[in-house]
Amino acid sequence: MASKNIDLPSSDHALAGRDMPIMQPGKHFVLDRPIGPPFPDNTQVVLLGLGCFWGAEKLFWPLDGVYTTAVGYAAGITPNPTYQEVCSGMTGHNEVVLVVYDQKKIDFKHLLEIFWESHYPTQGMRQGNDVGTQYRSGIYYSNSQQQTEAERSMQHFQARLSSFGYPSITTEIQAMTEFYYAEEYHQQYLAKNPAGYCGLGGTGVSFE
Repeated sequence: MASKNIDLPSSDHALAGRDMPIMQPGKHFVLDRPIGPPFPDNTQVVLLGLGCFWGAEKLFWPLDGVYTTAVGYAAGITPNPTYQEVCSGMTGHNEVVLVVYDQKKIDFKHLLEIFWESHYPTQGMRQGNDVGTQYRSGIYYSNSQQQTEAERSMQHFQARLSSFGYPSITTEIQAMTEFYYAEEYHQQYLAKNPAGYCGLGGTGVSFE
């Protein structure tokens, strides 16, 4: 699952992609709820990139208050990319987890704490042995409140990391744009394949 491409492509050089989605979202393998919209009115949506999306998704589906999760591609250029295209580094996309949560049952700050503690947010275009633009750290917010909390949490965690000698955080915090669902076999992969690959690992520094 590694790639050596560490530079994002320009729109002139990105792959062309396609008009039709590569997958129609169905039901969550673990939660037995839809992974595609429409979602309940009381829910919020955020996209989180913290390395290989197989292990990243597993962090969120057991949480009380999380309605559903899915994996896919975001923050790129190519429309409706395939996994192979994303891994080529020529679509600009990041591997992300779509987290749909009930804001009355779980605080967005709690999701951010899990995000920061579960990966290395200082490594640029990589997570551990996984190298490539699709493994960059990212928070893609859907509203201004999420943006404010994400930026505040990054400042806080940067201070925490700096006190332990870690370098500057490279996480990108951007408004959510188009999210493309990954192929069916990627969805809830580690529930379907319990012995499957997971390269996720944190710094060992707690958020608080």
